[in-house]
Amino acid sequence: MTGQGLPLAGFRVLELGHYIAGPFAARMLADMGAEVIKVEPPEGDPHRGWGSQVNGHAVWFSIHGRNKLCVSLDLKSEDGREKVKALAARADALIENFRPGYLERIGLGPEVLQAINPRLTIARVSGYGQDGPYRDKPAFGSIGEAMGGIRHLTATPGVTDHPPPRCGVSIADDIAGIYAAMAVLGAAWATKGNPEAKGRIIDVDLVGSIFSLMEGMLPEYGLFGWVRQPQGAALPTAAPTNTYLCADGKWLCVGGNSDAIYRRLMKVIGREDLGADERLQTNIGRCANVKEIDAAIEAWTRTLPAAEAERLLDAADIPVSRLYDMKDCAEDPHFRARQTVMEVRDPLLDRTLLHPAPPFRFDGVSPPEMVRWTAPAIGAHNDHVFGELLGGK
Repeated sequence: MTGQGLPLAGFRVLELGHYIAGPFAARMLADMGAEVIKVEPPEGDPHRGWGSQVNGHAVWFSIHGRNKLCVSLDLKSEDGREKVKALAARADALIENFRPGYLERIGLGPEVLQAINPRLTIARVSGYGQDGPYRDKPAFGSIGEAMGGIRHLTATPGVTDHPPPRCGVSIADDIAGIYAAMAVLGAAWATKGNPEAKGRIIDVDLVGSIFSLMEGMLPEYGLFGWVRQPQGAALPTAAPTNTYLCADGKWLCVGGNSDAIYRRLMKVIGREDLGADERLQTNIGRCANVKEIDAAIEAWTRTLPAAEAERLLDAADIPVSRLYDMKDCAEDPHFRARQTVMEVRDPLLDRTLLHPAPPFRFDGVSPPEMVRWTAPAIGAHNDHVFGELLGGK
């Protein structure tokens, strides 16, 4: 349970988060070996009730709460707050994602916690950030996607009577969680080897996290007044890069946007004439004539099942993949060989589950060794944490 062999073994994190963003950040650190103590209300994190259930426990939470020590506390009680202070005193970092001002209102603001432990790094994740005119507005991940700019881009070009879809996962929460974990490690580096260093306070928001993904769109607007519009499946700055319908109704993503790859692609689809066309020898020329190229590629893909078209393009060393669903991911030999998909026994669910491996690898530690345990029950580690770690406090 110590995370030995992992880079964050011995790094102590207190999680006061709920739902997705804060706990996702803490899980990233836990997967790297940190000792994460997740503080939940007596009824548990509301996220424990999300999604499919087995034996009354959420399947998703098996991943979301893995590698964490779970304790239950009522933060509105004096005893609960005193225990949080005692935990903060021994922690390197604290992650919270309550609405701004909540910790201050219950007497657990940064000033209080850093008075107890001056080296404590505090990462605060919220919808709009800890300041600004929208600070006190409620927000979930969907609001971050909407205001951060990504929902505008996920629309289908030319379609105005259907709302732009979400990408299918809680991307604003996940990105904010990743950024929070990165910032915690950056702050930890700043205190490394300096006994006088004070812990930093980190401010991460859902809107800003999504906004950070908008590539060059902000300077383009500032300089030229350009507002990028939805592009569908294509990449507007490189061609051909698109997703094409196949004979079996499945989709094939093809990236043929280097000069040499483009010529190989045209040879495979039997369009050497386009491969030799002087207009199409550079990316600029191909972007200017992309509709003609895309039409030629899809005329070919529509004659073949996706797997066969993928095999032919793969043999020609052309970047290609079918659009995988979860069945494809779970059964793919590469996912299994790299243990990106792992079989993990969950005692709470009394089942063997498929878990995604942490998205990073460290030499000397296999992916299954990084998943030390699945999400425990509410308060499962109360005795260990409050008795052994805090000496009965």
